Amino acid sequence: MAAGSAAANLMLRGGAGLVLLMMTTSIAVVFVGGADPSSGNLDNRLAAPGFGAMLGTDQLGRDVLVRTLAGTAWSLCAALAATFLALLIGTSLALVAAELGGKVALAIELAVNSVITMPGLIIAIIVIAVIGQGWLPIVVTLGLITWPIFTRVILAETLSLKARDYVAASRLVGETRLRIVMFHYLPALRPTLLVMAAFHFADMLIAEGALSFLGLAAPLGAPTWGNMMADARPYVFSAPWMLLAPAAAIVVSVIAANLIGDGLASRFRERRT
Repeated sequence: MAAGSAAANLMLRGGAGLVLLMMTTSIAVVFVGGADPSSGNLDNRLAAPGFGAMLGTDQLGRDVLVRTLAGTAWSLCAALAATFLALLIGTSLALVAAELGGKVALAIELAVNSVITMPGLIIAIIVIAVIGQGWLPIVVTLGLITWPIFTRVILAETLSLKARDYVAASRLVGETRLRIVMFHYLPALRPTLLVMAAFHFADMLIAEGALSFLGLAAPLGAPTWGNMMADARPYVFSAPWMLLAPAAAIVVSVIAANLIGDGLASRFRERRT
């Protein structure tokens, strides 16, 4: 038990430490240090990693390290906001369906099945075509695509909680539905929500990078990891550092998010045991 707890703590600290390190470095270099990710020098284009540019420069002479750090804030914040939006929508609908049941639950289940059966890329194209490119549109797009994941899991767990004796006793003494949701359902659902959010965050990082790579998220030229990988395609062999830097940032971020999810899952599993 002690070994398992130590491993869970190590995964949690490792994952959180990686995310914190990336965000802190990004803020220190780009926002506090004033490094401009859009500033380039054509005389220094496609320069190999060296003292002047630790990770080299791109086709316009822009510092790849600075652009990668600038993309950290965009990608991590977008993934976090999209995860929160999906969690908020999915959990709210699951709680409403569990409490009201009947036609309301049927309508929510129909909405879940409709979103799941539609290709996510098609929804992304439609949403971005309507509201345009940018940080907020990509957050809304990813949230609208992925909220059914939370609805299905949370609905199943809430229905299980609804059948518990202490919930039935709460109804008998006159507690309102809102109070039961706030003080009985949500505390019991917290472990599941936190673990799901951590793993969902990793999925959102990959999804945001993929949409940016396809030109469906950030405006062209914006310093995001997906845009940087798209710009690097013609230079994969002549300047591989252009691709490796943003790709490594995505890999490290996804590993960190999964470490957090695994650590939380292990910790909550031990508490239940």
